[in-house]
Amino acid sequence: MTELALHEYNTATNLTEQSAALAAIAQNPGKTRDDVLADFYSKWQHDFLVVNKWFALQAMSNVPGNVENVRNLLNHPAFDLRNPNRVYSLIDGFRGSPVNFHAKDGSGYKFLAEIVLQLDKLNPQVASRTVSAFSTWRRFDGSRQKLAKAQLEMIMSANGLSENVYEIASKSLAA
Repeated sequence: MTELALHEYNTATNLTEQSAALAAIAQNPGKTRDDVLADFYSKWQHDFLVVNKWFALQAMSNVPGNVENVRNLLNHPAFDLRNPNRVYSLIDGFRGSPVNFHAKDGSGYKFLAEIVLQLDKLNPQVASRTVSAFSTWRRFDGSRQKLAKAQLEMIMSANGLSENVYEIASKSLAA
């Protein structure tokens, strides 16, 4: 599968084809994935919207343990936590990975809660949109409910929490 996707990536004649091949490659950990992601960024780094897609494709990946890759992307020179579109690409992209956001160990929930608290100091509106990912926590299985609820409670206990985040988090806990 990776060889076919790599061939499609290398022979693509437009961004749509190249992005589709990259999306397939991004689901497979290893050197090929890393090399192709670096190549894509190198080619498109000056196009803001394409870089957003590059962040999202990596964040949405169901590669086990992808939360660490996403954490590392927070330090990428093109990422800025103060830029809502970058946040939506990376963080909302991560929320789109059921394997990693809903990881059995709760690492996805912990990561998102940490980001919500960081965002709340910079942009409460973006933080409140981000914390809404926890609004369906009661639909999760029992162990994930406990993990998600613990992160919501941790968010609620933070000093200086904005009204925006407080409203969404408290309604989520009460639901």
